[in-house]
Amino acid sequence: MTTEETKTKKHYEILEDLPGIGPTTAQRLRELGFHTIESLATATTRELEAAGVGEKKALEVIRAARSGMELSFIRADELMRMRQNVLRLTTGSKAIDNLLEGGLETQTIIEFFGEFGSGKSQICHQLCVNVQLPPERGGLAGGALYIDTENTFRTERIVKMAEHLGLDPNETVRNIIFAEAYNSDHQIFLLDNADEIIKENNIRLIIIDSLTAHFRSEYVGRETLAERQQKINKHMHRLIRLAQAFNAVAVVTNQVMAKPDVFFGDAVHPVGGHIIAHTSHTRFYLRKASRGPVRIARLVSSPQLPEGEVAFKITVNGIEDVTEEDSSERGKR
Repeated sequence: MTTEETKTKKHYEILEDLPGIGPTTAQRLRELGFHTIESLATATTRELEAAGVGEKKALEVIRAARSGMELSFIRADELMRMRQNVLRLTTGSKAIDNLLEGGLETQTIIEFFGEFGSGKSQICHQLCVNVQLPPERGGLAGGALYIDTENTFRTERIVKMAEHLGLDPNETVRNIIFAEAYNSDHQIFLLDNADEIIKENNIRLIIIDSLTAHFRSEYVGRETLAERQQKINKHMHRLIRLAQAFNAVAVVTNQVMAKPDVFFGDAVHPVGGHIIAHTSHTRFYLRKASRGPVRIARLVSSPQLPEGEVAFKITVNGIEDVTEEDSSERGKR
């Protein structure tokens, strides 16, 4: 960025600070879910037109909101410097963290998919605690936003995990903003109106557990597939825009389905098809290793990392690494 560009860059605090945005238009934008400059900077003109803003004015508003953010063409060396702002969140397992070269990245979507009981929600609970740790312990010193679609969130589990890490359980629970989504439209509404909550509560982790449960139950039959996929696609793009605007980790869990026509290899596949596959930056397939607490996490997709898999275990303390004793016990079975 040139010196001249730096001089002309303006900083806006609230929507009314933007040129051409009065109280009435600002209220309409907030009703559509745009409560902050960050969320408006990543909006489309079509979304603003729904608030009664003309196309020309919408372009001006979005351009003004983006003026304080690095959203234009840049050189790759500048991008490399910007990538230094990307933070990493520990999963609680050094084995998984090593597979990711340090942990879950901010500004990306990480997907965990697997069968029932494979550990998806357990990892989400652990991340809600870990994100509150200081950076030197692998955390982000921030809060978590948890959208629950399957009634799996349990504060009792959070308390146990927090105690194991030496955190104040009451404070840990207080730093988790929770919402239960009752259907797919409610789920979309919650995320669309989350930007102000994220900013006010220093949210560094956004979780949707599970992403596909409601969509899968409400959109049945091939005739509804196109509408379902379109809504999921828009929903995930809203998620990544929030993660990028607030430098947060975005995590989604996904259900799986069995393909009876597959005779060789694993017949289990994640729900959502190519839409979710393309939008998720990092994908993990979780599965049970055997009877007991041991699970297998397989990295199946990443922009820069090779595939690989590691073992971890789920205990009363949370997500932990597998010990030599655990491995010997597996060998005896």
